[in-house]
Order: sequence, then C-alpha cells, then structure tokens
Amino acid sequence: MTPVRTIALRVRESFWFWPTILGITAIIVAQLLVALDEALQAGGTRIAFLDVLSASGGRSILTTIGTSMLTVAGTSFSITISVLATTSSTYGPRLVRNFMADRANQLVLAAFTSTFLYAIVVLRSVHTAVEDTTAFVPVVAVHVAVLLGVVDVAVLVFFIHHIASSVQVTSLLTQVEADLIAALDVAFPEAPGHHRSTVSAVMTGDWVTIPARSAGYVQSIGWDRLRRLAEHKDVAVEVVAMPGTHVLPGETVMKVRGEADHDALIAQVTFGSARTPYQDVRFALQQLIEIGVRGLASGTNDPYTAVSALDLAAAALVPIWRGRDPITVHRDDDGHGRVYCCWTPIETLVDEILESVAIYAIDHPEVLRAALHFAERLNAAAPPHRAHVLTGRIELIAAALERATP
Repeated sequence: MTPVRTIALRVRESFWFWPTILGITAIIVAQLLVALDEALQAGGTRIAFLDVLSASGGRSILTTIGTSMLTVAGTSFSITISVLATTSSTYGPRLVRNFMADRANQLVLAAFTSTFLYAIVVLRSVHTAVEDTTAFVPVVAVHVAVLLGVVDVAVLVFFIHHIASSVQVTSLLTQVEADLIAALDVAFPEAPGHHRSTVSAVMTGDWVTIPARSAGYVQSIGWDRLRRLAEHKDVAVEVVAMPGTHVLPGETVMKVRGEADHDALIAQVTFGSARTPYQDVRFALQQLIEIGVRGLASGTNDPYTAVSALDLAAAALVPIWRGRDPITVHRDDDGHGRVYCCWTPIETLVDEILESVAIYAIDHPEVLRAALHFAERLNAAAPPHRAHVLTGRIELIAAALERATP
C-alpha cells in the first residue's frame, strides 16, 4: 500500500489535483445555483439588482465565458510548458519540479478550467419556451459566471506577473535556498544533546535487516512516526538508507533489533524515481550549486549567478557551521534511543561546494573571490573543533585567485 506521505508528495507536484478539486466544486456550485434560480422563479421572487436575461442572451454570455476560459487555460498551460523547457535547459532539469510544485501555477490553471466547467453546466439548464413548456434562464447562476469571468481576468494578469518573476534567476535561487534551509533543519536541528549518539553504542544484539522491495530513491522518512512505532514495540531501529540513497530490491533500508512489524516500519519510508530536496540535504545543496555552475558554462558566461549562489549557500550553512551537529538518534520520552540515523556531515557539504568552485571557476576571478569570502565567513563562525577545517581550502582558493587575476 502506498503511504499517505508518498501520495501527498506526488500530489504537491502535480498539475491535476487543484483543477480536479476546483472543477468538482464548480460543478456542484453550478447545480446548486441553478436549483436556487428554479426555486426563486417558482416563487415569483426576483432579485432587484440582477438584470433579467433572455435565453439567447444567457446562452451567449455562458458560451463566451466558457470558450474564453478554455482558450486562456490552454494558453496559460502552453506558457508554463515553455517556461519549464527554458528552465530545464538553462538552469538544470532538476529544477522543473519547482515549477510543478508551484501552488500559484496550479491554482491559476484550476481557476480557468473550473470556470469553464461552471459555464457549461449552467449552460445546459438554459432553455426557451420552444424547447420546453416554459422558458428558464438561471439569472443568478449566469451573473455568477460573469463575476467569475471578471475574477479570471485578474487571475490572468497575476499569472503573467508571476511567471515572469519566477523565471528570474534570483527567484529560483531564493526558492532553492528555502528548500536547502528546510532540509538542513531536519538534519541539523536546534535540539538538545539527547539527539546526539554514536551508532556503535547500539550495535549489540541481533539486528534484522529490512530490505527494499523495489528500486528507487529514498525521498523522505517519517521520523516521528517511525520513533513512535519503535517505542510502541519496544525496539530499536537503525536507518541505513538515508534520504537521497538509491536502493535496489533486496538492499538494506533499515535494521531493527527486537520484534516489530516490518511492513509498518518500511511504510514510513517514501520511495520515488527521483531525488527530492524535502529531506535530501545533498540534493538540495546540489540544486543551488548546479544553478551557479551552469552560469559558468561557456555558452552562458554568467559568473554573477555563481556569486549569488555562493552568497545564499553561506546564508544557509553558516548557522549550521556555527555549532549545529547532525541528529544521530531519536529518543523516546524516557531517553531510550529508538531510531538511529547518519546524516552527511556539514564538513562534507561545505567541501563539495568548494570543490565545485575549484573545478569550474578556475578562470573566473569574481567567483573565486566569492568562494574565498564564503570560506572566510564559515571560518569566522567556526567553533573550536572546526577552527582549522577550511584552512587548506582557503589557501588553495587564494592561490587560484592570484593566478586568475590579471
């Protein structure tokens, strides 16, 4: 059975969910308003500020609104696909999911399609005396359609502004930085010391492996739920395949010591065909580095994008470097270790950034200066046990900058 969390992640990055929800809502509202019109007209009640419409007039209004909204929806979708293609080729294919998960894009498409559905549902209720014994025009429902058309014009203007803003590199970098900070908060929480432990302390006794049942990436893990399950069964769990790990069928995902429902434990792990930044710190950081590195390509030649990427990386990593360590154990209320994990050390993450700079920015003094500034910021915020970690890298970057400077 697919975990609820897996379904939620897939829905978040889909273009069909909100159009479906708002479309069903539009159909229901249309039927209710038509019923309201029937009740008002049967009782001889007329709303003063609503104009009386003929059947042909009502049909014309609804047909115009419905046709226009479907056309605009198709145009908006085409614009979105064009933006996805441009973003994929310019900034990297892994950023496409950022646009797929953009709630504004989803709601804009939903607004246009739901207005179309509303219009055609109301349209079918309009009939003349020739077609039926009595003419019927749902005045309230038609005026609501006009109101929706006005709202959709505002939505269209918003969409044009939003899509133009979202393709700017600063917007992309900010969004990727937010994903990185969220992932870092999961792996490096501002938590007391009882979240720190060594895995070797729990490697006694008989451990039973829980294998993967299909190939894919570990996208996220429900840590709180996993801890509660381990506490309920009085077992200890060691997560072997951390978020971002690719597993094959039969490879170990986690180990458990004690009697537990393996199906319930493995259900807390979300698998997918691609990596996501929700808990995968290295992938979230990779997205930020990729934008900067692509700016250094010979066809693009935009070193200032790489400079901005380094500045945002510093904003995300300096608070971690200042003294936050990765969580290694989730304990229950009694202090017993229940779920053990092993996140990528912050030193490795920082080294990956500086290594990328050393490879791709060797001929770009601006980027080397930004990398040197990035390393010096970390060095200035370093606690005693990290005081000299970056000394070698700083010396190498400074030497490269000296060679690259005319």
